[in-house]
Amino acid sequence: MTKNTGISNNILDLIGNTPLIKLNKITKNLIGNFYVKYEGFNPGHSMKDRIAMHIIEEAERQGVLKKGSTIIETTSGNTGFSIALVSIIKGYKCILAVNSKASSGKINMLKAMGAKVYVCPAHVAADDPRSYYEVAKRLHAETANSVYINQYFNKLNLDAHYNSTGPEIWKQTNGEVTHLIAASGTGGTISGVSKYLKEQNPSIKTLGVDAFGSILKKFHETKEFDKNEIYPYRIEGLGKNLIPTATDFDVIDVFEKVTDESAAHRARELALTEGLFTGYTSGAVVQAAIQYAEKGFFDENSKVVLILPDHGSRYMEKIYSDDWMKEQGFFDTQKQGHLEVEYIK
Repeated sequence: MTKNTGISNNILDLIGNTPLIKLNKITKNLIGNFYVKYEGFNPGHSMKDRIAMHIIEEAERQGVLKKGSTIIETTSGNTGFSIALVSIIKGYKCILAVNSKASSGKINMLKAMGAKVYVCPAHVAADDPRSYYEVAKRLHAETANSVYINQYFNKLNLDAHYNSTGPEIWKQTNGEVTHLIAASGTGGTISGVSKYLKEQNPSIKTLGVDAFGSILKKFHETKEFDKNEIYPYRIEGLGKNLIPTATDFDVIDVFEKVTDESAAHRARELALTEGLFTGYTSGAVVQAAIQYAEKGFFDENSKVVLILPDHGSRYMEKIYSDDWMKEQGFFDTQKQGHLEVEYIK
């Protein structure tokens, strides 16, 4: 019987090899050529599938994960979903400490994937016992036969993207990529991809995306931890109030900060112009690309790759909700992007 090579053994076989898509309308007034690495095509709908698979399989190779083990992690939602997905297929239990900025939709998805979820307050210091970092540590200490993924301080986070996302982008652009634009949260994606690309061509520029209320941009520029930079913001999965060791700041050339409001509107615009239904952080990445372009970072020969980390289905109660946008005051200065519905009686 001829082997059917179109059949996957399980859903984990579908992780990676996401498409690179040219932007046409949203960047029409910008100089340069812009492409997006659409990570929503992963089976868990985000780039976090890559690190979940890589870290868990490395833990298996080292004998750290055994039958009946429990995997514990901190997450703003996407990493948790990916870990829960991998855990289901591989037969592990999953406990997640979730930042309260995560929507109820995200939390429901985590529960649907069999995870036990602890929701922790977002706007507390990283060393506060209520923070999702500290709660995850406590749960790990209290849970026998458990493994704490610890994505913010795990070098395997960076390695996952060095081994997969970076080579994919290099191959998809035929080695012609000139700029990489990526958000920085844990820093694994931007660091791993940048490290690989710069090894192929040191002239490639890596342009980071940070949020107002996060300390990453200033730390990159000064190597100083300035608590005055920290204040509440709405974008999920972007920026930090601590310095993750999974971030290699040496392979990042510069950072640009974006506002909550501009990122939300840009995600909605991306859906309406390019048909790309993406998450809040993806909107931030596109907004940063526009700001970088306005500052003259690109020319006619630039081939700019933007990593869009996740899918818009995670944000139906937030940026794709007109009610939520109104509550945030995001329609006070910008009117585009209202989602029109007419009810026939």
